[in-house]
Amino acid sequence: MSEVALNSYVVTKDKTAIANAFSKAAGSYDQHAEFQRNIGHRLLQLLPQELTGCKILDLGSGTGYFSDQLKQRGADVVCVDLSSAMLQQAKKRCGNSVCYLLADAECLPFEDGEFDVVFSSLALQWCDNLSKPVAEIYRVLKPSGKGYFSTLIDGSLNELKQSWQKIDSHQHVNEFITFNQVKVALAQARVTKHHLNLAEVTVWYESAFDLMRDLKGIGANHISSRSHGLTGRKALLQVEQAYAQFRSQQGSLPATYQVCLGVIYR
Repeated sequence: MSEVALNSYVVTKDKTAIANAFSKAAGSYDQHAEFQRNIGHRLLQLLPQELTGCKILDLGSGTGYFSDQLKQRGADVVCVDLSSAMLQQAKKRCGNSVCYLLADAECLPFEDGEFDVVFSSLALQWCDNLSKPVAEIYRVLKPSGKGYFSTLIDGSLNELKQSWQKIDSHQHVNEFITFNQVKVALAQARVTKHHLNLAEVTVWYESAFDLMRDLKGIGANHISSRSHGLTGRKALLQVEQAYAQFRSQQGSLPATYQVCLGVIYR
């Protein structure tokens, strides 16, 4: 299967909004994804260096950056993403040696036990109920297979959230689940063997506008379409002023992410 296959499935309005946001960002994603590459490489370090003969599902593959990394290690890779435009970008990068499938992480179109490894970096936070994609990852793993995932948790982008709260009462920053909710989701998915690590990662910017431009550039700004708050130039300038309270002595502004990195054992 070398062409992008369009699997039919039903998505909620929120999922459609997410898919549309990431599709719009597909062409610019790699220019704004330094943080995403950082976390993906941390997750990649947990995998064996030699993956020849391993069938791997890259779940939420985006533009295929890590699909290509996995392929270079010898893996047989299947890219799955909610956005067809992202899959088209992945195909430009990885070519016909990788399979591509448009599908939802909460309802994967695969038989039980198809994959040796599932790799999913910073994709699962866009699912409404984490237990659903976790259960799907567990289901499609072969006996003794492993699922590697990273997801954002509560406290991520807190500086931006606090700054917006000084401007209006509307939601401008995505809400993320707590670390305890990640553990609950694993229990609900009946995953009994797993290992979790927490990491706090700070990315530094010259301005709050640069941060928001990165978020828009990777498609992570879909929440704004559901907010009735002001997002015009005046509001953005106010956010910039409010964000200044976090400026370091070196003059940079922090964007702090709380990340959960997990391994699921089948």
